[in-house]
Amino acid sequence: MSGNIELLGDTLAKAKAENRAALIAYLPAGFPTVDGGIAAIKAVFDGGADVVEVGLPHSDPVLDGPVIQTADDIALRGGVKIADVMRTVREAHEATGKPVLVMTYWNPIDRYGIERFTEELAAAGGAGCILPDLPVQESSVWREHADKHGLATVFVVAPSSKDERLATITAAGSGFVYAASLMGVTGTRESVGEQAADLVRRTRATSDLPVCVGLGVSNATQAKEVAVFADGVIVGSAFVKRILDADGDETAGLAAVRELAAELAEGVRRVS
Repeated sequence: MSGNIELLGDTLAKAKAENRAALIAYLPAGFPTVDGGIAAIKAVFDGGADVVEVGLPHSDPVLDGPVIQTADDIALRGGVKIADVMRTVREAHEATGKPVLVMTYWNPIDRYGIERFTEELAAAGGAGCILPDLPVQESSVWREHADKHGLATVFVVAPSSKDERLATITAAGSGFVYAASLMGVTGTRESVGEQAADLVRRTRATSDLPVCVGLGVSNATQAKEVAVFADGVIVGSAFVKRILDADGDETAGLAAVRELAAELAEGVRRVS
């Protein structure tokens, strides 16, 4: 069974052909429940997202801000397992035909087994993995299995990354490059900042891979700002916050994330 790395590439290429950035949304599996999380991802796709990243909840999400940490805690207390993550990917992809990735720290994969994880993710229709804490120099075994199963390996670059380091990371990655717009953890920000545009420019100088920007984007105005210089706009905490703000009202939560996706989808299309 082969994963959907080609679908991911085609989706990003289609957005570029339409002279816009792709909208990439993030939601954790198992939040607020496994079924509720699947419904939320479908709602985000309905609203206009091109790609969704499914978070694998972790007990020590060092790169995530308080909003996503809260969602992860809810999912973990609900007993979410890797099998639920795979089910989330499968049902979201089957329902929409759109690319779904998993974003995860390395430890859960290492414990689960690389071959088992990649085989199951491909069988679920997954497009790949975003691995924010896997050092590139230690990624060869993962990449071998991901390549075998048709899965993208998306690495994260940051404003602090030197040009030589960027070249090393982009040479090893596939699918797209995740450009963190600023130093720090995930969360909404008042401004995305000029660092992101410079990072995209420097990353593009090392690779033909699409460069997608995340961390801090939470509204249509910011999405438009980033869409001017990036191939994709990644939004996570803002979606999670909409569900948290619904305070257990699933209907209201689904309507809120669908509405936000529609606003952001309009933003990434207003490229000047």
